[in-house]
Amino acid sequence: MRILVACEESQAVTIAFREKGHEAYSCDIQDCSGGFPEWHIKGDVIEQLKKEWDMIIAHPPCTHLSNAGARFLYPKGVLNHERLNKGLEAKKFFMSILNSDCPRIVIENPIPSTIYGLPKYSQIIQPYYFGVPLKKKTCLWVKGVDLLQPTNMLNKEECESTKIPGNWFNKGGKERQKNRSKTFIEIAQAMADQWGTI
Repeated sequence: MRILVACEESQAVTIAFREKGHEAYSCDIQDCSGGFPEWHIKGDVIEQLKKEWDMIIAHPPCTHLSNAGARFLYPKGVLNHERLNKGLEAKKFFMSILNSDCPRIVIENPIPSTIYGLPKYSQIIQPYYFGVPLKKKTCLWVKGVDLLQPTNMLNKEECESTKIPGNWFNKGGKERQKNRSKTFIEIAQAMADQWGTI
């Protein structure tokens, strides 16, 4: 299959599908950090959506859509119009991907703020479903593929929350947001194993 992994600089998902023999490409406005620039399209994802793909897996920016950032919409009880407009632009981008002319689409994002009225997500996954001892709720919107199944379920109570200050997942200074947005290799592998056999 020809697979577009949109908004991915880490190339974790791209590499996992490449290892299965698929023609996968990451796409982002920044350089890739996965080590395979020949598999990376640096540029606007919207332009790539106009091309023919067998599958699109996307990780659109969530800063202004996430429920975690909803509190910034009403600082001191007053609507922040600038942030609202940025959220509406983020929704437009999200929907452009979801409504692409492609038979298989998966979008990954945190739980969204209800104010933007995104479609209901198909499922919620956690890193500990795939052998990573962390708790971080992640939503998947899926079209044309089955729901992603857990591969190595850990005991939830023994897993560390990503909300705990100072843990390894929250470190990174200026790179913190970038580091937290990377797909865990174990989840990328599950995607390739389960969706790469279609």
